[in-house]
Amino acid sequence: MLQKKVCMLGSFAVGKTSLVRRFVETIFSEQYHTSIGVKVDKKEVRAEGRDVTLVLWDIHGEDAFQKVQISYLRGMSGYLLVADGTRQQTLEDALALANHVAEMMEKIPAVLVLNKCDLAAQWEIEPDREARLAADGWSVFRSSAKTGESVEQAFSQLTLAMLRK
Repeated sequence: MLQKKVCMLGSFAVGKTSLVRRFVETIFSEQYHTSIGVKVDKKEVRAEGRDVTLVLWDIHGEDAFQKVQISYLRGMSGYLLVADGTRQQTLEDALALANHVAEMMEKIPAVLVLNKCDLAAQWEIEPDREARLAADGWSVFRSSAKTGESVEQAFSQLTLAMLRK
């Protein structure tokens, strides 16, 4: 069976852990769990007629005080870049993190997930900003770990991109 390492990257409290739990266990919890270091989960999927084990590295959030360690990223086949759609700054921070990854590593498949779309009344990211990101080559998904919206699709898109690389 083919195995692919996928890292979950983004700021604190954007929903990385909740997205992994929704994808792996199909559950959501309202309780906030801070990731310390890294938590690893696995999920077997089927894509393009192949069985693939996704090894999901849920890495602590990055901020001005705590940076993602390069050792966590070694060997990754792709990543989900996660931002909280109700907090514009998390998108800017996520894109800065993606630029940092691009400086350190060869081009790696990535998907941008704008999480918490169930909070539409609080949404801060403008549709034209999403369109510009898509025009720049990002696969952009509005997701909700709470409702499950676009979670499977984001992971499926990333899996296909990793297989086609």
